[in-house]
Amino acid sequence: MSAAASSNLQTLGVLLERAEAQRDEAQRQLLDVQQRAAAARNQHAQLNQYRGDYQQRWSQQFARQATMDIVGCYKSFGDRLDQAIDSQGHVAQHAEQRVERARENLRELEMRVAAIRKLIERRSLEAQRKAQRQEQKAVDEQAARAALAGFGNNPFVRLSA
Repeated sequence: MSAAASSNLQTLGVLLERAEAQRDEAQRQLLDVQQRAAAARNQHAQLNQYRGDYQQRWSQQFARQATMDIVGCYKSFGDRLDQAIDSQGHVAQHAEQRVERARENLRELEMRVAAIRKLIERRSLEAQRKAQRQEQKAVDEQAARAALAGFGNNPFVRLSA
C-alpha cells in the first residue's frame, strides 16, 4: 500500500472516529430528551387524573351543599388547573418534538458513519487491488527478464534468429 493511500485511510479513520463520537453523543442526547418527554407526559397525565379526582370530589360536595363562595372557589381553582394542564400539554408536545429532532439527528449521524465506513472499505479494496496489480506487474517483468536471459544462453534460439 502506498504512503498516500495509507495517509488517506488514516485521515478517513480519524474522520470515522469523530463521526462515531458525534453519533454516540446524539444517542445520549436522544435518551435524555426521551426521558424528559416521558416525565412531561407523566406529569400531564397526573394533572389530568387530579382534575378528574377534583371534579368527582366536588360533585359529591355540591350534592350535599354548596354556597356561592364555594362554587366560585371551585370554578377559580378548576380554571387554573385547566390552564396548568394545557400548559403541561404544550410542554409535553414540545418535548416530543425535541425527541423527533434528536431521532432525525441520530439517523443522519448514523448514515454518515455508515457512509464513511463504506468509503474506507472501498478505498482499502482499491489500495489492495493496486498493490496486487503492481506486484503482478513486477512478477511479469521479472519473468520476462528471466526469459530473455534464458534465451541468450540457448544455442538453438540463436540459430533460429
